[in-house]
Amino acid sequence: MPKALKSATEKFSRSHQPAAKSDSNSGGTSNPLFNTDRFGQHILKNPLVAQAIVDKASLRATDKVFEIGPGTGNLTARILEKAKSCQVIEMDPRMAAELSKRFQGKPEQRRLEIVIGDFVKADLPFFDVVVAILMFQREFALRLCARPGTEMWCRLSANAQLYSKIDHIMKVSKGNFRPPPQVESSVVRIVPLDPPPPVKFEEFDGLTRVLFTRRNKTCRSNFTAAGVYDMLESNRKAWLTEKNEMIDDSENIKSRVERILVQTGFAESRAAKMDVDDFLKLLSAFHDENIHFG
Repeated sequence: MPKALKSATEKFSRSHQPAAKSDSNSGGTSNPLFNTDRFGQHILKNPLVAQAIVDKASLRATDKVFEIGPGTGNLTARILEKAKSCQVIEMDPRMAAELSKRFQGKPEQRRLEIVIGDFVKADLPFFDVVVAILMFQREFALRLCARPGTEMWCRLSANAQLYSKIDHIMKVSKGNFRPPPQVESSVVRIVPLDPPPPVKFEEFDGLTRVLFTRRNKTCRSNFTAAGVYDMLESNRKAWLTEKNEMIDDSENIKSRVERILVQTGFAESRAAKMDVDDFLKLLSAFHDENIHFG
């Protein structure tokens, strides 16, 4: 039987669910099982695509897999053919019931654990090896995987690739789903860097927020945007105060920033062509001057 997270059950119990509306994109076939309005459900129906996703994951017989939103189990079935076990989390109790019935009485049942709840609120099981194979809207996926100098390279790209190696695996057209969504999809592989860079995400994100405000402008130009110097000076004084160090006002913040940009060689660089290592080098130089972004 599927297990339920307490908070998720209270929010998504059967008694609280409105009747599913027929979907105009379902090709004329109304299926009350799908609730695209409440849960955004689009079931992967193409077995070749499901198999390709599992093959790209390079699963081993000793692997434990955690699947988010299994739906009716088209992908789950193929995961169980390869992996040791699979734990799934499904927000819709109706889908969880369908999934449970699909494997009831089969050998795979003992290797499948179904949890009803919201993945965002769930306590995740321990995994010794973490590789995420995720499907996103095509444009979002391409931005995750984008490289410096390309049209898609953006703050999201840099922030995501700070801690992970991200690769585009395959495109999945909307015709492979039932009902078909409005957008195309892509599958990406995300592998955390080990060890991760020793930097707080808030600091890195603060720097990229400044530099990607106008990604094709120079770093020097982006730091002159309204409020940036005031924010950096406020952060510098707060940092020094917290460390009980003397605040040196002999050089104003504008001069400090200009000096750092020139010394690091990034004054005329543009975020559109800078990579993660460039941002880390620049951030380190600012930290050396007690200038912080988070």
